[in-house]
Amino acid sequence: MEIRTTTPTDPAAPTPARKIRDLAAAAADHDGVEPFSEQFLLGLDDGGARGHRHVIALTDSGELIGAAASDGATAELFVAPERRRRGVGTALFRELAGRHGTDTVWAHGDLPAAVSFCRSQGLTPVRELLVMAVTGADLATAAEVPEHTGTRILDLTESRRRYGADTVDAEWLRVNNEAFDWHPEQGGWDRDALTRGRDTDWFDPGGVLLLWSCGEGREDGAGHPELAGFHWTKWHGDDGSGTAVGEVYVVGLADDSRGRGLGGPLIAAGLRHLHRRGADEVILYVEADNTAAVTAYERLGFGVKERHVAYGSPKSSGEG
Repeated sequence: MEIRTTTPTDPAAPTPARKIRDLAAAAADHDGVEPFSEQFLLGLDDGGARGHRHVIALTDSGELIGAAASDGATAELFVAPERRRRGVGTALFRELAGRHGTDTVWAHGDLPAAVSFCRSQGLTPVRELLVMAVTGADLATAAEVPEHTGTRILDLTESRRRYGADTVDAEWLRVNNEAFDWHPEQGGWDRDALTRGRDTDWFDPGGVLLLWSCGEGREDGAGHPELAGFHWTKWHGDDGSGTAVGEVYVVGLADDSRGRGLGGPLIAAGLRHLHRRGADEVILYVEADNTAAVTAYERLGFGVKERHVAYGSPKSSGEG
């Protein structure tokens, strides 16, 4: 077996991105959960723009049997279902930790086999994400948007038409970075990061809803209203079982918009957009320790569907 760091977009790479995607799909079919998150999947094809590092496991005959990706802080890895429990995952992890200094690994779905593997490497839980979902009558009720004076909700296309793309993007970034200054993936964005975030085959400007404050004293020097918040939705479509799925992808409020009762209408507007498009189920990701948000979503009818847990060493979790 050979463990190798590679660049999937390099024409000379032994394993192109397509083969890694195909093996990831096979693992997902077996496990019932995707082994790579969206950002790591996108990183396979971005030519290094996201700064990801990729490690692959090959048999002596060159067959791909496992892969890993790291952003420097965290990593995700998987092994072909028929090649598990043969040391492949351990070899991938040791390459990540030894060569790239990454010792925090995501276990998507927190499946028993993944938990056992992480514990065998001396890793313990350091972060947990919940996937919550709402369906049926609860979704229809949650999609009712309450009235709120002094604001208007426009999609990205209409916002750009009224205020200009540069103004809208600047406001979007300002609110995003205020809302997520604590977040390891969503915070600290610049225009390049926003461009990369929109550079997906599913991006729909009609699914980005921007909440503008139109009250007195809430305009910039050019007379444009301030952005109070945004709700970026994602359309997954048919999940393979005939269920149409949408997602509350990112919701953020500006610092000075918190406590004004705007979060509820903003979330409901996104749910209404997805419901009208035909969603049978809407999902979202939320930090498990954000109890206020989890409780708020539960009141809207959301329930926990999946758990994703990051496992790290005592050093990476700040202990010792």
